[in-house]
Amino acid sequence: MSSSDAIHGSPVCVRLGFLFTEEKLGQAEKTELDAHLENLLSKAECTKLWTEKIMKQTEVLLQPNPNARIEEFVYEKLDRKAPSRVNNPELLGQYMIDAGNEFGPGTAYGNALIKCGETQKRIGTADRELIQTSAINFLTPLRNFIEGDYKTITKERKLLQNKRLDLDAAKTRLKKAKVAEARAAQLNTSQPEENNIMIWAEEVTKSEQEVRITQSEFDRQAEITRLLLEGISSTHAHHLRCLNDFVEAQMTYYAQCYQYMLDLQKQLGSFPSTFLSNNNQSSTTPVQSVSTPSVLASASASLPSVSNSIVTSGISELKSSSGSRKARVLYDYDAANSSELSLLADEVITVYSIPGMDSDWLMGERGNQKGKVPITYLELLN
Repeated sequence: MSSSDAIHGSPVCVRLGFLFTEEKLGQAEKTELDAHLENLLSKAECTKLWTEKIMKQTEVLLQPNPNARIEEFVYEKLDRKAPSRVNNPELLGQYMIDAGNEFGPGTAYGNALIKCGETQKRIGTADRELIQTSAINFLTPLRNFIEGDYKTITKERKLLQNKRLDLDAAKTRLKKAKVAEARAAQLNTSQPEENNIMIWAEEVTKSEQEVRITQSEFDRQAEITRLLLEGISSTHAHHLRCLNDFVEAQMTYYAQCYQYMLDLQKQLGSFPSTFLSNNNQSSTTPVQSVSTPSVLASASASLPSVSNSIVTSGISELKSSSGSRKARVLYDYDAANSSELSLLADEVITVYSIPGMDSDWLMGERGNQKGKVPITYLELLN
Protein backbone atom coordinates (compact mmCIF):
# COMPACT_ATOMS: atom_id res chain seq x y z
CA MET A 1 0.00 0.00 0.00
CA SER A 2 1.38 3.44 -0.97
CA SER A 3 1.93 6.36 1.40
CA SER A 4 -1.07 8.06 -0.16
CA ASP A 5 -3.30 5.08 0.57
CA ALA A 6 -1.95 4.84 4.09
CA ILE A 7 -2.83 8.45 4.78
CA HIS A 8 -6.28 8.02 3.24
CA GLY A 9 -7.00 4.96 5.37
CA SER A 10 -5.88 6.41 8.72
CA PRO A 11 -8.25 7.94 11.27
CA VAL A 12 -8.56 11.69 10.87
CA CYS A 13 -6.83 12.60 14.12
CA VAL A 14 -3.89 10.26 13.39
CA ARG A 15 -3.62 11.56 9.83
CA LEU A 16 -3.59 15.20 10.91
CA GLY A 17 -1.17 14.48 13.75
CA PHE A 18 1.15 12.65 11.36
CA LEU A 19 1.14 15.55 8.91
CA PHE A 20 1.55 18.16 11.69
CA THR A 21 4.64 16.29 12.95
CA GLU A 22 6.10 16.19 9.46
CA GLU A 23 5.57 19.94 9.08
CA LYS A 24 7.29 20.59 12.39
CA LEU A 25 10.25 18.51 11.26
CA GLY A 26 10.35 20.30 7.91
CA GLN A 27 9.47 17.14 5.97
CA ALA A 28 6.15 18.34 4.55
CA GLU A 29 4.83 21.44 2.83
CA LYS A 30 3.07 23.94 5.08
CA THR A 31 0.52 26.53 3.93
CA GLU A 32 1.34 29.80 5.68
CA LEU A 33 -1.35 32.19 6.92
CA ASP A 34 -1.21 35.74 5.56
CA ALA A 35 0.52 38.37 7.71
CA HIS A 36 -2.71 40.23 8.55
CA LEU A 37 -4.36 37.09 9.91
CA GLU A 38 -1.23 36.20 11.91
CA ASN A 39 -1.24 39.70 13.47
CA LEU A 40 -4.92 39.36 14.37
CA LEU A 41 -4.27 35.98 16.01
CA SER A 42 -1.39 37.45 18.01
CA LYS A 43 -3.56 40.41 19.10
CA ALA A 44 -6.34 38.05 20.22
CA GLU A 45 -3.94 35.91 22.28
CA CYS A 46 -2.44 39.02 23.90
CA THR A 47 -5.93 40.36 24.70
CA LYS A 48 -6.98 37.07 26.27
CA LEU A 49 -3.79 36.81 28.35
CA TRP A 50 -4.00 40.30 29.85
CA THR A 51 -7.78 40.24 30.27
CA GLU A 52 -7.43 37.09 32.40
CA LYS A 53 -4.67 38.65 34.53
CA ILE A 54 -6.58 41.92 35.06
CA MET A 55 -9.79 40.06 35.86
CA LYS A 56 -8.18 37.73 38.41
CA GLN A 57 -6.26 40.50 40.15
CA THR A 58 -9.38 42.70 40.30
CA GLU A 59 -11.18 39.81 42.02
CA VAL A 60 -8.32 39.63 44.54
CA LEU A 61 -8.54 43.40 45.09
CA LEU A 62 -12.29 43.33 45.69
CA GLN A 63 -12.28 40.12 47.75
CA PRO A 64 -8.86 39.40 49.38
CA ASN A 65 -10.17 36.24 51.10
CA PRO A 66 -9.36 33.27 48.78
CA ASN A 67 -11.89 31.00 50.51
CA ALA A 68 -14.65 33.54 49.94
CA ARG A 69 -13.66 33.82 46.26
CA ILE A 70 -13.84 30.03 45.87
CA GLU A 71 -17.25 29.95 47.55
CA GLU A 72 -18.56 32.70 45.25
CA PHE A 73 -17.17 30.85 42.22
CA VAL A 74 -18.93 27.60 43.22
CA TYR A 75 -22.27 29.36 43.77
CA GLU A 76 -21.89 31.12 40.43
CA LYS A 77 -21.29 27.82 38.61
CA LEU A 78 -24.32 26.33 40.38
CA ASP A 79 -26.32 29.37 39.25
CA ARG A 80 -27.26 30.11 42.84
CA LYS A 81 -26.96 33.31 44.86
CA ALA A 82 -24.16 33.23 47.42
CA PRO A 83 -25.31 33.79 51.02
CA SER A 84 -24.80 37.32 52.29
CA ARG A 85 -21.87 37.57 54.66
CA VAL A 86 -20.69 40.36 56.96
CA ASN A 87 -17.56 41.98 55.54
CA ASN A 88 -14.53 43.00 57.61
CA PRO A 89 -15.41 46.71 58.14
CA GLU A 90 -18.97 45.77 59.17
CA LEU A 91 -17.70 43.11 61.59
CA LEU A 92 -15.17 45.52 63.10
CA GLY A 93 -17.89 48.16 63.39
CA GLN A 94 -20.22 45.78 65.21
CA TYR A 95 -17.45 44.78 67.64
CA MET A 96 -16.75 48.46 68.37
CA ILE A 97 -20.43 49.23 68.96
CA ASP A 98 -20.85 46.22 71.28
CA ALA A 99 -17.70 47.18 73.20
CA GLY A 100 -18.86 50.79 73.48
CA ASN A 101 -22.22 49.73 74.90
CA GLU A 102 -20.43 47.40 77.32
CA PHE A 103 -18.09 50.16 78.54
CA GLY A 104 -20.98 52.62 78.68
CA PRO A 105 -22.08 55.17 76.06
CA GLY A 106 -21.61 57.88 78.68
CA THR A 107 -17.86 57.26 78.96
CA ALA A 108 -15.38 58.91 76.62
CA TYR A 109 -14.00 55.64 75.33
CA GLY A 110 -17.39 53.96 75.00
CA ASN A 111 -18.91 56.89 73.13
CA ALA A 112 -15.91 57.09 70.76
CA LEU A 113 -16.08 53.34 70.08
CA ILE A 114 -19.77 53.57 69.16
CA LYS A 115 -19.17 56.46 66.78
CA CYS A 116 -16.18 54.67 65.19
CA GLY A 117 -18.22 51.50 64.89
CA GLU A 118 -21.06 53.26 63.12
CA THR A 119 -18.57 54.79 60.67
CA GLN A 120 -16.93 51.41 60.03
CA LYS A 121 -20.32 49.90 59.22
CA ARG A 122 -21.01 52.70 56.74
CA ILE A 123 -17.65 52.00 55.14
CA GLY A 124 -18.60 48.31 54.97
CA THR A 125 -21.81 49.23 53.14
CA ALA A 126 -19.83 51.35 50.66
CA ASP A 127 -17.41 48.46 50.20
CA ARG A 128 -20.30 46.13 49.41
CA GLU A 129 -21.64 48.60 46.83
CA LEU A 130 -18.20 48.89 45.21
CA ILE A 131 -17.91 45.11 44.87
CA GLN A 132 -21.40 44.79 43.40
CA THR A 133 -20.98 47.66 40.92
CA SER A 134 -17.52 46.51 39.83
CA ALA A 135 -18.69 42.92 39.35
CA ILE A 136 -21.56 43.99 37.09
CA ASN A 137 -19.88 46.78 35.11
CA PHE A 138 -16.29 45.54 34.91
CA LEU A 139 -15.68 41.90 35.84
CA THR A 140 -18.72 40.44 34.05
CA PRO A 141 -17.84 41.91 30.61
CA LEU A 142 -14.24 40.67 30.95
CA ARG A 143 -15.45 37.21 31.95
CA ASN A 144 -17.96 37.15 29.08
CA PHE A 145 -15.11 37.78 26.64
CA ILE A 146 -12.95 34.97 28.06
CA GLU A 147 -15.77 32.43 28.36
CA GLY A 148 -17.72 33.49 25.26
CA ASP A 149 -16.06 35.41 22.44
CA TYR A 150 -12.58 33.97 22.91
CA LYS A 151 -13.86 30.40 23.15
CA THR A 152 -15.61 30.92 19.80
CA ILE A 153 -12.38 32.31 18.34
CA THR A 154 -10.45 29.29 19.67
CA LYS A 155 -12.96 26.88 18.16
CA GLU A 156 -12.81 28.52 14.72
CA ARG A 157 -9.03 28.71 14.93
CA LYS A 158 -8.82 24.95 15.53
CA LEU A 159 -11.09 24.38 12.53
CA LEU A 160 -8.77 26.60 10.46
CA GLN A 161 -5.79 24.53 11.61
CA ASN A 162 -7.54 21.31 10.52
CA LYS A 163 -8.51 22.82 7.16
CA ARG A 164 -4.89 23.87 6.64
CA LEU A 165 -3.63 20.38 7.42
CA ASP A 166 -6.21 18.92 5.01
CA LEU A 167 -4.99 21.31 2.31
CA ASP A 168 -1.35 20.46 2.98
CA ALA A 169 -2.15 16.74 2.86
CA ALA A 170 -3.90 17.19 -0.51
CA LYS A 171 -0.91 19.13 -1.86
CA THR A 172 1.46 16.40 -0.67
CA ARG A 173 -0.61 13.68 -2.39
CA LEU A 174 -0.70 15.69 -5.62
CA LYS A 175 3.05 16.17 -5.52
CA LYS A 176 3.66 12.45 -4.99
CA ALA A 177 1.22 11.53 -7.76
CA LYS A 178 2.96 13.84 -10.23
CA VAL A 179 6.37 12.41 -9.32
CA ALA A 180 5.07 8.84 -9.78
CA GLU A 181 3.45 9.76 -13.12
CA ALA A 182 6.69 11.29 -14.43
CA ARG A 183 8.68 8.29 -13.27
CA ALA A 184 6.31 5.87 -15.02
CA ALA A 185 6.51 7.88 -18.24
CA GLN A 186 10.29 7.51 -18.30
CA LEU A 187 10.10 3.69 -18.30
CA ASN A 188 9.52 1.46 -21.33
CA THR A 189 6.14 1.94 -22.93
CA SER A 190 5.05 -1.68 -22.60
CA GLN A 191 1.39 -2.46 -22.10
CA PRO A 192 1.65 -2.90 -18.32
CA GLU A 193 3.57 0.37 -18.03
CA GLU A 194 1.00 2.23 -20.15
CA ASN A 195 -1.69 1.04 -17.77
CA ASN A 196 0.44 2.25 -14.86
CA ILE A 197 0.78 5.69 -16.50
CA MET A 198 -3.00 5.91 -16.90
CA ILE A 199 -3.51 4.96 -13.26
CA TRP A 200 -1.18 7.73 -12.07
CA ALA A 201 -2.74 10.22 -14.48
CA GLU A 202 -6.11 9.50 -12.90
CA GLU A 203 -4.53 9.88 -9.47
CA VAL A 204 -3.12 13.28 -10.48
CA THR A 205 -6.54 14.43 -11.73
CA LYS A 206 -8.23 13.26 -8.55
CA SER A 207 -5.56 14.93 -6.37
CA GLU A 208 -5.87 18.22 -8.27
CA GLN A 209 -9.63 18.23 -7.66
CA GLU A 210 -9.06 17.49 -3.99
CA VAL A 211 -6.59 20.39 -3.74
CA ARG A 212 -9.18 22.75 -5.24
CA ILE A 213 -11.85 21.60 -2.77
CA THR A 214 -9.60 21.79 0.30
CA GLN A 215 -8.23 25.17 -0.83
CA SER A 216 -11.78 26.52 -1.07
CA GLU A 217 -12.67 25.18 2.40
CA PHE A 218 -9.47 26.61 3.85
CA ASP A 219 -10.12 30.07 2.34
CA ARG A 220 -13.68 30.07 3.68
CA GLN A 221 -12.58 29.10 7.19
CA ALA A 222 -9.79 31.71 7.09
CA GLU A 223 -12.37 34.39 6.24
CA ILE A 224 -14.64 33.30 9.11
CA THR A 225 -11.71 33.38 11.54
CA ARG A 226 -10.57 36.77 10.26
CA LEU A 227 -14.01 38.34 10.77
CA LEU A 228 -14.14 37.06 14.35
CA LEU A 229 -10.63 38.31 15.10
CA GLU A 230 -11.33 41.77 13.71
CA GLY A 231 -13.96 42.08 16.44
CA ILE A 232 -11.13 42.32 19.01
CA SER A 233 -10.88 46.07 18.31
CA SER A 234 -14.54 46.46 19.27
CA THR A 235 -13.83 44.38 22.38
CA HIS A 236 -11.07 46.82 23.37
CA ALA A 237 -13.45 49.76 22.92
CA HIS A 238 -16.11 48.02 25.05
CA HIS A 239 -13.59 47.15 27.78
CA LEU A 240 -12.44 50.78 27.78
CA ARG A 241 -15.97 51.89 28.65
CA CYS A 242 -16.12 49.22 31.36
CA LEU A 243 -12.80 50.45 32.74
CA ASN A 244 -14.21 53.98 32.99
CA ASP A 245 -17.17 52.58 34.94
CA PHE A 246 -14.75 50.80 37.30
CA VAL A 247 -12.76 54.00 37.85
CA GLU A 248 -15.98 55.91 38.62
CA ALA A 249 -17.05 53.23 41.12
CA GLN A 250 -13.68 53.47 42.87
CA MET A 251 -13.82 57.28 42.95
CA THR A 252 -17.28 57.17 44.50
CA TYR A 253 -16.16 54.60 47.08
CA TYR A 254 -13.04 56.47 48.18
CA ALA A 255 -14.92 59.80 48.26
CA GLN A 256 -17.58 58.24 50.51
CA CYS A 257 -14.95 56.75 52.83
CA TYR A 258 -13.10 60.06 53.01
CA GLN A 259 -16.29 61.93 53.89
CA TYR A 260 -17.24 59.35 56.54
CA MET A 261 -13.84 59.65 58.22
CA LEU A 262 -13.92 63.44 57.98
CA ASP A 263 -17.27 63.50 59.78
CA LEU A 264 -15.96 61.04 62.38
CA GLN A 265 -12.88 63.17 62.99
CA LYS A 266 -15.08 66.22 63.61
CA GLN A 267 -17.24 64.25 66.05
CA LEU A 268 -14.23 63.00 68.00
CA GLY A 269 -12.68 66.48 67.99
CA SER A 270 -15.83 67.95 69.50
CA PHE A 271 -15.65 65.82 72.65
CA PRO A 272 -15.17 67.76 75.95
CA SER A 273 -11.64 67.89 77.31
CA THR A 274 -12.51 65.50 80.16
CA PHE A 275 -13.56 62.87 77.58
CA LEU A 276 -10.33 63.26 75.65
CA SER A 277 -7.99 62.88 78.65
CA ASN A 278 -6.19 59.62 79.35
CA ASN A 279 -7.70 57.30 81.96
CA ASN A 280 -4.73 57.60 84.36
CA GLN A 281 -3.63 61.14 83.55
CA SER A 282 -5.37 64.46 84.01
CA SER A 283 -5.22 66.84 81.14
CA THR A 284 -7.02 70.05 80.47
CA THR A 285 -5.74 70.37 76.90
CA PRO A 286 -8.09 68.89 74.31
CA VAL A 287 -6.60 66.84 71.51
CA GLN A 288 -6.16 68.96 68.45
CA SER A 289 -8.13 67.67 65.51
CA VAL A 290 -6.02 67.27 62.41
CA SER A 291 -6.72 70.17 60.13
CA THR A 292 -7.79 69.20 56.66
CA PRO A 293 -6.19 71.22 53.85
CA SER A 294 -8.71 73.13 51.78
CA VAL A 295 -7.46 71.37 48.67
CA LEU A 296 -8.40 67.95 50.06
CA ALA A 297 -11.76 69.23 51.26
CA SER A 298 -12.61 70.62 47.86
CA ALA A 299 -11.39 67.41 46.24
CA SER A 300 -13.63 65.30 48.46
CA ALA A 301 -16.61 67.43 47.53
CA SER A 302 -15.94 67.08 43.85
CA LEU A 303 -15.02 63.40 43.72
CA PRO A 304 -18.53 61.88 43.69
CA SER A 305 -19.59 64.06 40.78
CA VAL A 306 -16.53 63.37 38.63
CA SER A 307 -17.40 62.26 35.11
CA ASN A 308 -17.31 58.57 34.39
CA SER A 309 -14.45 59.02 31.97
CA ILE A 310 -11.07 60.64 32.44
CA VAL A 311 -10.72 60.71 28.68
CA THR A 312 -13.94 62.62 28.06
CA SER A 313 -12.80 65.72 29.98
CA GLY A 314 -10.43 66.69 27.20
CA ILE A 315 -13.06 65.77 24.61
CA SER A 316 -15.62 68.04 26.28
CA GLU A 317 -13.20 70.95 26.21
CA LEU A 318 -12.50 70.31 22.55
CA LYS A 319 -16.22 70.16 21.71
CA SER A 320 -16.87 73.43 23.50
CA SER A 321 -14.09 75.23 21.62
CA SER A 322 -13.60 75.93 17.94
CA GLY A 323 -9.98 74.73 17.89
CA SER A 324 -8.37 71.44 16.93
CA ARG A 325 -6.15 68.91 18.75
CA LYS A 326 -3.79 66.13 17.85
CA ALA A 327 -4.96 62.66 18.80
CA ARG A 328 -3.35 59.23 18.78
CA VAL A 329 -5.39 56.35 17.38
CA LEU A 330 -5.78 53.49 19.89
CA TYR A 331 -7.20 50.79 17.58
CA ASP A 332 -7.69 50.07 13.89
CA TYR A 333 -11.05 51.28 12.57
CA ASP A 334 -12.66 50.58 9.18
CA ALA A 335 -14.97 53.32 7.93
CA ALA A 336 -18.59 52.14 7.58
CA ASN A 337 -19.35 54.70 4.85
CA SER A 338 -17.87 57.60 2.90
CA SER A 339 -18.58 60.11 5.69
CA GLU A 340 -16.20 58.29 8.08
CA LEU A 341 -12.39 58.10 8.14
CA SER A 342 -10.58 54.76 8.43
CA LEU A 343 -7.93 54.66 11.16
CA LEU A 344 -4.74 52.74 11.86
CA ALA A 345 -3.57 52.05 15.40
CA ASP A 346 -0.82 54.39 16.73
CA GLU A 347 -1.13 56.97 13.94
CA VAL A 348 -1.58 60.64 14.90
CA ILE A 349 -4.39 62.68 13.33
CA THR A 350 -5.95 66.11 13.78
CA VAL A 351 -9.41 66.17 15.34
CA TYR A 352 -11.99 68.90 15.87
CA SER A 353 -15.70 69.28 16.50
CA ILE A 354 -18.38 70.86 14.34
CA PRO A 355 -21.78 72.14 15.53
CA GLY A 356 -24.56 69.55 15.60
CA MET A 357 -22.21 66.55 15.58
CA ASP A 358 -23.14 63.47 17.60
CA SER A 359 -21.46 63.41 21.03
CA ASP A 360 -19.68 60.11 20.30
CA TRP A 361 -17.90 61.41 17.19
CA LEU A 362 -15.32 63.99 16.12
CA MET A 363 -14.10 65.11 12.71
CA GLY A 364 -10.71 63.62 11.89
CA GLU A 365 -8.19 64.88 9.38
CA ARG A 366 -5.16 63.15 7.89
CA GLY A 367 -3.53 65.11 5.08
CA ASN A 368 -6.19 65.65 2.43
CA GLN A 369 -8.45 62.98 3.93
CA LYS A 370 -11.09 63.78 6.53
CA GLY A 371 -14.21 62.21 7.97
CA LYS A 372 -16.00 61.29 11.18
CA VAL A 373 -14.06 59.21 13.77
CA PRO A 374 -15.36 57.55 16.99
CA ILE A 375 -14.17 59.17 20.24
CA THR A 376 -13.51 55.82 21.95
CA TYR A 377 -10.77 55.04 19.43
CA LEU A 378 -8.79 58.21 20.26
CA GLU A 379 -6.39 59.52 22.89
CA LEU A 380 -6.01 63.31 22.89
CA LEU A 381 -2.42 64.55 23.01
CA ASN A 382 -1.20 67.63 24.87
